Formats: sequence, C-alpha cells, structure tokens
Amino acid sequence: MHRFASRTDWSQTLNPLTTALQERRDRGLPILDLTESNPTRCGFIYDPDEILKALADPRSLTYSPDPRGLLAARIAIRDYYAERSVEIEPEQIFLTTSTSEAYSHVFRLLADPGDKILVPQPSYPLFDFLARLDVVHLARYPLDYDDSWRIDCEGLARNIDSRARAVLVVNPNNPTGSFLHRDELESLLECCTSHGLALVGDEVFADYLVDEDSRARAGSLAATREALTFTLSGLSKISALPQMKLAWIVVNGPAEALKEALVRLEVIADTYLSVSAPLARALPRLLETRRAIQPQILNRVKGNLRCLDRHLPTDSPVRRLNTEGGWYAVLRLPALKGDEEWAVEIVRREGVLSHPGHFYDFPSEGHLVVSLLTPPDIFEEGLQKMLGLVMERV
Repeated sequence: MHRFASRTDWSQTLNPLTTALQERRDRGLPILDLTESNPTRCGFIYDPDEILKALADPRSLTYSPDPRGLLAARIAIRDYYAERSVEIEPEQIFLTTSTSEAYSHVFRLLADPGDKILVPQPSYPLFDFLARLDVVHLARYPLDYDDSWRIDCEGLARNIDSRARAVLVVNPNNPTGSFLHRDELESLLECCTSHGLALVGDEVFADYLVDEDSRARAGSLAATREALTFTLSGLSKISALPQMKLAWIVVNGPAEALKEALVRLEVIADTYLSVSAPLARALPRLLETRRAIQPQILNRVKGNLRCLDRHLPTDSPVRRLNTEGGWYAVLRLPALKGDEEWAVEIVRREGVLSHPGHFYDFPSEGHLVVSLLTPPDIFEEGLQKMLGLVMERV
C-alpha cells in the first residue's frame, strides 16, 4: 500500500449535516440555502464588459516576472490603502494568487515545523488545513461575547510559549463580524513586542462595515509599525470576484525587522511566481469595480439583518448576536440540543441549510451561522421555516 504524508491524513467521513443534505437532494426535495458565500451566485449586477476588458491587455503577452508582483498592480493597492488613510510603499506589497497562499507564505517565513500560530476562536475553519499543510500548530485564543465580541487578552497570553511565532487577527472576524478595537490592538502590540511575535491581519471583509460607529475601531493593521505586521486581503471579497484569483500581503513594522522580512519573503515569492500576468495587469481595473459592487452587497447584508431583527422580537427563543461587519450573522438557539443537531433537523424537516457553530470552532453549543449574501426572498422564507421549527421544540 502506498504511503502518503500524514499532513494530508484528514477524515474523509461525511459529517451528519452533509449526509442529511445529500439525502434530501437524492429525494429531489427543495433546499433553501442560507450558507451561500459566493457573491457571483447571489444575483448581484456586475459589469461584464469592464471585467473582461481588464483581462485583454496585450502587454500580458510579454512575461516580465517580479517576485513582488507587477509594479502597476502594487501601486493600485497602495492607492487603495491611501483612501483608508494608510501610507505604504509598493515595495511593502507582495501579490499572491489567494489569501490562502498568502497565509502559507507568511507561515513559512515565520515558523519552523512544530512552531505555533495563535488564532481566534471562533473563526474560519480554513486555518486548520493551512496549518497542517505547513506543519505548524494552532493555539486558540478566545473571543468572548457580552453584547459584543472582544479578544480575551489574558487567554491569549496564556497560550504564548517558546514555540509561539505569530498572533493572527481576522478584522473583521469571520463569522462573528467583530472588528479589532483600538484598546485590543494596543494589548496585542504590547504582547507581540514583549514576546517577539509577528502580527498577521486578515482584512478581506474590512470594507463591509454595517455598524457605522467607528470611533473605537483600530483601522487597518497595514498602518502598524510597532510590531512586524502582515496584512492580507484580495479581490475575492473587496471586488466580490473570487474567480479572479488575486490577493496580496502588506508588510510593515520596525525598520530592521521589516527589511529582513521583505528580503526573505521575496525569496519565497520568487520561488513560486504564482500570479499570472493577465490578472496582475487587470488588477487596477478590477479593484476599481469595487465601487459598483460593494454598495449592492452592503444593501443586501443590511437588508437581511433588518429581516432577522423583524422576525426576532425580544421574547424570541432565538437571538441574533451583534455584528459590526462582514457577510455573516450568528444565531444563538435554545440549548435543547447541539448546534449540529439543530442544523441537521432543520435541513431534514424544513430543507433549510445553515452552518453549525462548531464548523467555526465555537466553544459552546447552540450556534448557527447564516450568510447575509442570500437573496432576500430565500433568506426570509428560510428564516421563517427555521424559526417555526425551533418554536415547535421550545
């Protein structure tokens, strides 16, 4: 029998929710999908001429590799941050094919096999796969909820040891929608500088702000110079173009550490040279399309949040947890059963698909995650069916 790397030895057993969903599909029964996160399937209006013309630049026929990526693309990214009052230079920017690849570059830069990256809990499940493929360990630091989500800085500090190399922050978090606040950033920077840790910030959802009160928010981590910082983002969310595989890393920090990081990261990027010339040439125009697509998405997200609040009065057994931004909402259900049990029953009985909280590593039961990108008619019908079933059980 052939041997495979242990890093790919993940379970191939279908989870109960996937099994229930497949059974319903096999029976030809309808499904109301409240988990859709692909904006290209959610009915938004794109400008096909602008997008396709961006890919037709004849200069793409000439191959001129640059480890950091095409300069014109990096200048467009610099200008994007300048609109957010962040001053960076194109030399601090590296293009990658995706934020997943960006994470891999950063993990390989910072950590040897067996070293530790601190990640928030709850958060995106992709980190487990990325860490395993790059042979690093994850240590969870908690996000606490009390009418808003906050980093448990003491819990984070307890996870720091001699193998810790970086603290990862998702800003705003997926799926909680919580932005990093200034006092939290101050605590993180103190922690990073005192322990020699880097700060990695995932800001793919940063443009999708639903709570307009920004006074306490930290802003983009790309402006951070106190600690070595790597800020990740890309077209997938900013311009709602996940099929245009193009993302980036912005590096910042103290001068000496920044200089060394840029040199080493350039070697990693030069080893792969993964970004295609047509996409790099297209990036400035594709980045500009955000101005037409982001208002559509924000209107959808805010409208579905209003729909949730209409159907969840103060005496409802289901609560919507507060969110500041992003594309998702977290619902807290009565603790009559686990979150996966709730999700499976709702699919089997009502044909409504949501994600159980444990997919995102929620530390307690009774949470469901729904996508706010869902078309409003499907969202409301699915929500009514879900709430109707919960009311039967209470």
